[in-house]
Amino acid sequence: MPPTDAGPTPAPDDTLGSPPAPHPGAAPPAAPTPAAGPLLDHLADWPPADTPAGPFALVPVDLDRDLDRITAWMNDPAVAAFWELAGPPETTAAHLRAQLDGDGRSVPCLGVLDGVPMSYWEIYRADLDRLARHYPARPHDTGIHLLIGGSGDRGRGLGAVLLRATADLVLDARPRCGRVLAEPDLRNTASVAAFLSAGFHYAEEIDLPEKRAALMVRDRAHRHLL
Repeated sequence: MPPTDAGPTPAPDDTLGSPPAPHPGAAPPAAPTPAAGPLLDHLADWPPADTPAGPFALVPVDLDRDLDRITAWMNDPAVAAFWELAGPPETTAAHLRAQLDGDGRSVPCLGVLDGVPMSYWEIYRADLDRLARHYPARPHDTGIHLLIGGSGDRGRGLGAVLLRATADLVLDARPRCGRVLAEPDLRNTASVAAFLSAGFHYAEEIDLPEKRAALMVRDRAHRHLL
């Protein structure tokens, strides 16, 4: 779900001293992207994961490059039934910009499998999200939203493979994160089943403003047992 609340303002890091003054006429330095920020441990730098289906990478969304592709996925009836973002590109763009213009607590990504963009992901700080009002949150809880883009990639167990790989990426890249969470709609039985197959366990049902959800959890302590 898109983040809605303002997050903590990190203290300035002055350990390196003040940056040098720019050369007259030089372009101002580019602002760091949310995907390169500390709230999700510099997601843009995470390495790809090896999976039985091939190498899988999370690539932060570039609006100019990716908008048409993600809009098409959002307008697939099977996706729209749960994401509720069907409509023109402006609808998808507004959803993406809410994250891209934020502080980095939620990063939208393409899932690229063996070099092919085939899924959309949101990796987010669940403890800083409105979700934290609905369950006993812990610091650095990390949440996952996803959709598989092409119908040919659905219904053959690929979702579970990629969910496991993504949860492992989160736990490897975020040492302070003790668990990865998801909150699929209870009506989406295929999604709940994929999370279970990926080593998540069902924790409880929670009522969110837009749905009744299954809170699914993959604990760091149990990651190699499930």
